[in-house]
Amino acid sequence: MNIKTRFRKPESVVWTHFTRRGDAIFLSLKREVRIGVLSVATLAAACPDSAAAIMAFSQPTAPVNDGDEWELTLDDAEVVGTLAPLPADKAVRLVQVINRQDIEASSANSVNDLLKLAAGVDVRQRGGFGIQTDIGVNGGTEDQLTVLLNGINISNPHTGHLTVDLPVSVDDIERIEVIEGGASRVYGSQAFAGAINIVTRTEMENTLGAHVQAGSYGTFGTNAHVSANTTHFFNRISGGYARSDGGTSNDDFNKANAYWDGNYRSEHFDAALQAGLSTMNYGANTFYGTGSDTQYEEDRRYLIAAKAEYKGAISIPVQIYWNRSLDHYVWKRANPQAYQNFHQTNVYGANLNAHTTWALGKSAIGIEFRRENILSTRLGKEIPASEQHKYKVPGHDEHYKYKDGRSNLGIYLEHDILLENLTVSIGMLANHNTSVEGGMKLYPGIDLSWCPADRWRFFASFNQSLRTPTYTDIYYNGPGLQGNKLLKPEKSTDWHLGTSYTGDFYQLQVKGFYRHGTDMIDWVKYTGATYYETANSDIDNIGAEAVAALNFAQHWGITSILHRLTLSYCYNYKYHVHTEPNANYSSRMTFLRHKLVASLHHRIVGRLAAQWDFALKNRSGAFDNAKTGKQQPFGTYGTLDVKLQWTHPRYTLYVQANNLTNHKYYDFANVEQPGVWLMAGAKFHLKL
Repeated sequence: MNIKTRFRKPESVVWTHFTRRGDAIFLSLKREVRIGVLSVATLAAACPDSAAAIMAFSQPTAPVNDGDEWELTLDDAEVVGTLAPLPADKAVRLVQVINRQDIEASSANSVNDLLKLAAGVDVRQRGGFGIQTDIGVNGGTEDQLTVLLNGINISNPHTGHLTVDLPVSVDDIERIEVIEGGASRVYGSQAFAGAINIVTRTEMENTLGAHVQAGSYGTFGTNAHVSANTTHFFNRISGGYARSDGGTSNDDFNKANAYWDGNYRSEHFDAALQAGLSTMNYGANTFYGTGSDTQYEEDRRYLIAAKAEYKGAISIPVQIYWNRSLDHYVWKRANPQAYQNFHQTNVYGANLNAHTTWALGKSAIGIEFRRENILSTRLGKEIPASEQHKYKVPGHDEHYKYKDGRSNLGIYLEHDILLENLTVSIGMLANHNTSVEGGMKLYPGIDLSWCPADRWRFFASFNQSLRTPTYTDIYYNGPGLQGNKLLKPEKSTDWHLGTSYTGDFYQLQVKGFYRHGTDMIDWVKYTGATYYETANSDIDNIGAEAVAALNFAQHWGITSILHRLTLSYCYNYKYHVHTEPNANYSSRMTFLRHKLVASLHHRIVGRLAAQWDFALKNRSGAFDNAKTGKQQPFGTYGTLDVKLQWTHPRYTLYVQANNLTNHKYYDFANVEQPGVWLMAGAKFHLKL
């Protein structure tokens, strides 16, 4: 694949040598370079001309002088989905990418809002602005997903409810990569149903940016960033704050975040350091039960991570990281002492990989160690009373009474066979967790892609994965809920089959999947019981997904009225292979059965454009409505978001409406979602 980019020639551009780094030309120019690619909202079919082409670039060739212009030819892009990076035209998995163009056009106020655009992703929120959101992929749950920030695993062993409490805002994000299906052999044991990698922005120039917005329900938000760069060092510092009275009862929030991403880049060595803080205080509505409609929660997250990579004949990337989460939950906001929980998790991790290209393809090996500790007033093994004074809750006159910890060791092996029209990736994870009996266990996988013609590519994969229970699954003991210390880890076997077609200005992606789940964890209420408890059962999941995209601007030019149209649909069906008699299975069977997403971006006049995002969802299951006293199915509902935006190179003005039809609906039992939410804002971007 060749990507050709033309620049007007203001002056001569001469290189004396090239580095092995993919973006070396852009760094040497010391200016921001925009690559024209087919933007298809959430579709990256891992083909040469797809949105995946914006991810990274391998070694460039020399520029070709063309009169008043010069032409730069770049080699193949690299995509995610394997342990050793592969060129886009050799990719073995379908990877959905939400790129910067999609982010700028959307009416998203959070990462969670952005993920609503992906048909295979189930996003369930308590309220607006992504306040405590559960995210699942292809019928999976929030606990069955690995979330990464710039490749660093930030998943929370306490509960998946807190995994996407992020220290970055939407303005900090360059792209989001969604890998659907079991991916343990690449991303670790918890990548049970998929993985999401959030990649932050690195600007080539020194810039200053700010964003201010305000709207319905007393909502106000602001964030800013500064980028300070030299020849080899690139730094971006950002921070933000948002607050709201909330769109429904007891749905108010305030949150803040701060983030620093520093990078060093050279010919043979790269290094990166990131550090972040996020804090959220919010009304939790009736999320954990209908016995109180004034629940309240406070969350804090701290993270720091370092990466380095030697780029020689054998590339050796290394990562180390630590993140801490603090959670304070209150049953009744006006009387915290009546019932409250405090939790602190500390996660430490390190991994070392190596990959190389040789006559028989690409080979990779890696090792990862991850330690997960928890201190709690409710979860874990009891701390002797004589020692509890050592474990004070930060900022409160309380002490943790319980603790637990577990270590996970993973060894990764992979070999990729690269033929002219066929790529085969064979890999395996050997994993041992100290909380799981039986020692080291193996989880193999194989992915392949075949390209019979220039525009067609077919994909097939088989992967096995596992997930250890969260500490909430094991230990929680509260109103109407009881954990289970005898839980087994979840295990799955995934099959995926798909195809993609890339045209001149259109793309199509279709796939089917089947997951056989063993010892899946769910909350179960047995006949005669007064509470739900966690238990294992076998659940299978079958589904299909299709995405079609048209880029009118690429066909008719940027002056065309219509710019981009994306249509996507995902179907899921889950069923118990074996069930206990007289048992009511809860959360695992309230899955998103149908999801249809339509996104249209068009120009109105001049610099004024509009983005329309429509989502139609059907969720299986039902709940006892506390207001009506009747059982209510989640049913089918649609939401329409619109954003009008005036774009200038140095500033952007916009107005937007989320849930324009003002439809009231439920993603969680008895947690009604807000109606129409209006916002207006301005962004400024200055070169320093």
